[in-house]
Amino acid sequence: MFYNIIVFIFGLIIGSFLNCVIYRLEKREKLTGRSYCPNCNHTLSWPDLAPVFSFIFLQGKCRYCGKKISMQYPIVEIATGIIFLLIFNYQFPIINQLSIYKLSSLISLIFLFYIAGSLIVIFFYDLKHLIIPDKILFPAIAVSFIYRVLDFKNLDLFKISDLGFRISTPLINYTLAAFLASGFFLAIYLLSRGNWMGFGDVKLAVLLGLLLGFPNVLAGLFLAFFFGAIIGLIIILLKKGGLKSQLPFAPFLILGSFIALFWGQEIVRWHQSIFLLI
Repeated sequence: MFYNIIVFIFGLIIGSFLNCVIYRLEKREKLTGRSYCPNCNHTLSWPDLAPVFSFIFLQGKCRYCGKKISMQYPIVEIATGIIFLLIFNYQFPIINQLSIYKLSSLISLIFLFYIAGSLIVIFFYDLKHLIIPDKILFPAIAVSFIYRVLDFKNLDLFKISDLGFRISTPLINYTLAAFLASGFFLAIYLLSRGNWMGFGDVKLAVLLGLLLGFPNVLAGLFLAFFFGAIIGLIIILLKKGGLKSQLPFAPFLILGSFIALFWGQEIVRWHQSIFLLI
């Protein structure tokens, strides 16, 4: 319970930082410098910056100009706290608590925190601006590939065996997943000439493949299309959009990938059981 509370609070703090990244990325500003109100530009003090609690205490308004604060801020902070908590319990289940003191496990945890933070930024940025920022995506892809090459989780990569220098199965798995996922979206992008799928989704699929591996990436893609179809139908039924309405797909990809990260194996086994029954 102590670790869970600490991780959740840490997630709230990181979520507050991610809000800053999302806003300053749009304004093309540096991340350095004091936070300020986007409406009156007044520099914010520490009581204004406490994640979630400041929003509640200030009743969702700026202390200085009285303008409403976007709901994005507490949503991002709470979502980051929950996802970090899920990652922590995924990485360190109760039956494996002592592994928290292993260097490889801590590196894996930091890696997942970093990728989760990057995906949260991409989620909300694409939702607002219909653009996947390369400044966030490319470093995440590079870090993911390096992590898979060094194979911190298994510590079994690039070892000398009787047959000589070899590449571990995990690296092949994640690399194959990245190629399959991005290749699938690239085919859609080329066939539709960019009308059905943006090229940013093709690049994002590389990151998701390196994160999930095979077959979890299939579960992530299935869930993304499932959620996308449901939301698309709801928008059409509410007559707030048509078949030509722009709907960012990255948020659905990221949502499906988070679910596949934590429960991908269960989803794959469930699908396999259905096919066996058929």
